[in-house]
This record gives sequence, structure tokens and C-alpha cells, in this order.
Amino acid sequence: MYTLDKQFATRLGLVGLSPFVLLTLLCWIVHPDWMEFFIDAQLVYGIAILGFLGGLHWGLALIGKERDAREAKRDLLWGVLPAIIAWFGMSNMLLGFVIQVLAFIFSYQYDKRMYVRFNMPEWFVELRFRLTCVVVTTQVFTFLAANIRL
Repeated sequence: MYTLDKQFATRLGLVGLSPFVLLTLLCWIVHPDWMEFFIDAQLVYGIAILGFLGGLHWGLALIGKERDAREAKRDLLWGVLPAIIAWFGMSNMLLGFVIQVLAFIFSYQYDKRMYVRFNMPEWFVELRFRLTCVVVTTQVFTFLAANIRL
């Protein structure tokens, strides 16, 4: 049986964070005329990552053989809900960032309980927490840059 490689997963997690960090930094250093593009890119990337996180729920729901139908349906629903709600937030920057920050926080909280049900390694839950902290921080700092620099 394959054992999840902690070091490889951590590296991939950091690579996945790089657009969040880069877009936040760019919002603080580029000319204000260019910022709208980077702000929108940050929100769009957030939606993509929320969709990715939702895919984990679908995968785990599909392999969870000893679960009742209600739990599986709840996991499948949670797998799509954050990305769809975040997409609606694209109509307004403030709403978009508030929704995404809340979606990332709630997604981590939900995932943490799900990972326990599926006996995921403790280091994976810790990694997910750290990644979520960075994502939320970059979202907040991008929002601040948009409101201070625009």
C-alpha cells in the first residue's frame, strides 16, 4: 500500500500557495492601474483552489464504503458548495474576499473532521492548517492593498 509522502505533499502545497503569495505581493508593488487584474486573479485562483479542495471530498466520499448515504451526500454537497458560493462573490470585491476567507476557514474545519473519519495522517491535517493560514492571510492582505492603494 502506498504511504502518502509528507515531503512531496508539502512541496506541492507550497507550490500551490505561490500564486496566492505572488498576487498579494504584486498588489502592493505594481502601479495602481494594474491592480484590478491581480485582484481579480487572486479571487479566481481562490475559486479554483476551493474547487480543488472540494474534489478531495468527492474522492473520499466515493471510496468510503462503510458510510451511510446521508454522510456521503453531505460530503458531495460540501465538495461543490464553497466554490459555487465563492463564484457568486465575484460580483463585488469586498463580498468576494469575505466569502473566500470564510470558505477557506470553514473548509479547513470541515476537512479536519473528515480527515479524522478517514484516518488521514496527523501531519496532513497540520499541513492543511498551515496552507489555510497562508491563503487566508494573502486574501486579507490583497483586500487591504486594494483598499489602501486604489
